[in-house]
Amino acid sequence: MEAQFTRILMDWNRRKNTREMPWKGEKDPYRIWLSEIILQQTRVEQGWNYYQNFISKYPNISQLAAAPDQEVFKLWEGLGYYNRCRNLLHTARQILQEREGKFPDRYEEILELKGVGPYTAAAISSFAFDLPHAVVDGNVFRVLARFFGISEPTDSARGKQVFTEIAGRVLDKKHPGLYNQAIMDFGAVICRPVAPVCGSCPLQPHCRAYAEGTVNQLPVKEKNLLRKKRWFYYFLFEVNGRICVHQRIGKDIWQGLFEFYLFESPEQLAWDDLKVQGWLKEQMGIRYAGKPTISGLQAQQLTHQQIKGQFIRVVLTERPAFLRKYQWQPVAKLRELPFPRFITQYLEGS
Repeated sequence: MEAQFTRILMDWNRRKNTREMPWKGEKDPYRIWLSEIILQQTRVEQGWNYYQNFISKYPNISQLAAAPDQEVFKLWEGLGYYNRCRNLLHTARQILQEREGKFPDRYEEILELKGVGPYTAAAISSFAFDLPHAVVDGNVFRVLARFFGISEPTDSARGKQVFTEIAGRVLDKKHPGLYNQAIMDFGAVICRPVAPVCGSCPLQPHCRAYAEGTVNQLPVKEKNLLRKKRWFYYFLFEVNGRICVHQRIGKDIWQGLFEFYLFESPEQLAWDDLKVQGWLKEQMGIRYAGKPTISGLQAQQLTHQQIKGQFIRVVLTERPAFLRKYQWQPVAKLRELPFPRFITQYLEGS
C-alpha cells in the first residue's frame, strides 16, 4: 500500500499538478530558505509578493546579510511575527561570516541554523540538494492521516512520531524534492482541509478515510478538542426511508452516542442548495440528489465548549460507497437511538 501511495502521488504530480508558485522547482538553497521562512506562518497567496520583493532587493544571501536592519524590517512589514525576520538576518550574517556566504548542504547543519526546524531543514535539503528527508507539514499530516486512516493526534508526541515514520517510508528516495513538493501540492489542491475533492482523487480507491467515511474527521488534533466554539454540520443522508448513522468512539465529547454524518468546520459556513450540491459532487462524487432541507442554526452550550451548527437532509437514490461502513436506520427508529442533546433537539423539532 505504501509503494502504491507513492506511485499514484508521483503520477498525479507528473500528469495533473498545475499549481504554480514562484519558488517551485528552485534549487538555490538561499531562495528556498527565504520562501520557507516567509511561509512559516503566512499563506502562500500573501507570501508570494513578499518573496518576490525580497529576491528582487536581495538576490543573494550576502546582500541580505549586508542590509540595514530597518530596511529589511520595512520590507517585511505586514507579515507579522517579526522574530522570523530577526532570525533571517541573524542566519544570513552567520552564513556570511562563518561559511563565506555558502549555504550548508547537510541536513544536520541546516537544522542548526537559527529559526530552522525539522520541516524547513527537510524542505531545503530535499529541494536544493536532493537529500532523502521527508517534509511533514499540515498538508502532509492531512494526506497521510486520511489515506492510511491514522487517528493519532498530529500535535501529540506519539502522533508526531507515527507521522514522521510513515512519511519517511513513503518518501520517493530517488526524487525526494519532487515528491515533497508533490505531497504538499496534493494536500493544498486535492486533499484540502475543507471540502476535499474526493470525487476525482486518484488515491480515493485505496483511501481508508474515504472507505470508512471519516474524511472530515481526520486528521485529529488534541487542541481542537479543547476549542471553546465548534461548528458541526450534520448531513442526514436518506435512502429508501433509512438514514445513515454511526457511533462516536473517539476521545471527544459524546463518546458512545450516535450521530449522523458529521462535517466539522473551523468556521461558520453559509449553506444553500448549490453549495450542498457542489459539496456532494466534489467530496462524494454524487451528481444527483433531491433538493436538500437545511435547518436553521442550532446551538448547545457544554461546560467548556459551545457547539453550533445545522442539519442538512439529503435524499439519495442509492447508498454511496463513501458511507458503506455506516449503519442505515429506518427514520421511524431514529428516536430509539441515544443521540446527544444537540441532535435530539433537532429531531424533536423536525
